[in-house]
Amino acid sequence: MIPEPQIILELLLMGAVVGFLAGLLGIGGGMIMVPFMTFILSGVGFPQELVVKMAVATSLATVCFTSLSSVRAHHAKGAVLWPVVRVFAPGIVVGSWIGSQIAVAMPTATLSLIFALFVAYSSVQMYLDRKPKPSRTLPGAWGMFGMGNVVGMTSSVVGAGGAFVSVPFMLWCNIKIHQAVGTSSALGFPIALAGTLGYVWAGLNMPDMPAGAFGYLYLPGLVIISLASMLMAPLGARTAHRMDIKPMKRAFAVLLMVLAVYFLFR
Repeated sequence: MIPEPQIILELLLMGAVVGFLAGLLGIGGGMIMVPFMTFILSGVGFPQELVVKMAVATSLATVCFTSLSSVRAHHAKGAVLWPVVRVFAPGIVVGSWIGSQIAVAMPTATLSLIFALFVAYSSVQMYLDRKPKPSRTLPGAWGMFGMGNVVGMTSSVVGAGGAFVSVPFMLWCNIKIHQAVGTSSALGFPIALAGTLGYVWAGLNMPDMPAGAFGYLYLPGLVIISLASMLMAPLGARTAHRMDIKPMKRAFAVLLMVLAVYFLFR
């Protein structure tokens, strides 16, 4: 199924914005992508009981590609803490799979409410930009595994790459901002891969799925958004290392709050 030209243009634009923000702030883009994907899928007539779950699944799948493109640029700047990634990843994979199974079992209204509240909370934390105690450090291996479960499960439920949990957590543990963003980009891949496989598996035997669906994954959206986001993610990463991203974070936090209010009313 080939989407209408207007839908292709909308998906390309969304992919470009998501890719740039992924490189700039280390996010997977789900906070932006899920509301707009929901709007787009509703506009082409997809059943209302499926649109949020398909938007979340498609958002996670695009993070796989955006993360790879973004992390290459951050790694070139020496901003990815690979030992942290290795300790974090196992818990993230387990949490992401569990989160996807929880999400597909939820009524759409409940999933929408959780997404809106999570975005609202994340936007407030990002806007306030609270500082940690100087003595605080990352926890041990089991603490990281448990935190990985939280990051993976939350990300899989709301369709995000995990940065809205992992970046504040790493900043809270006194990791430098650029290293937190770069490391979060690397963590986005295991989050997205495990979560996407979970959504695909859960939706494979669903009857009467829309054209272009693979489980809960909307394949045309995945292809179009991923192409645009992979082109823009390196530009965002290079920009992040040339500027103070705190003002951008606050502006983005305001945008997230607007999206949260939209989702709650919708």
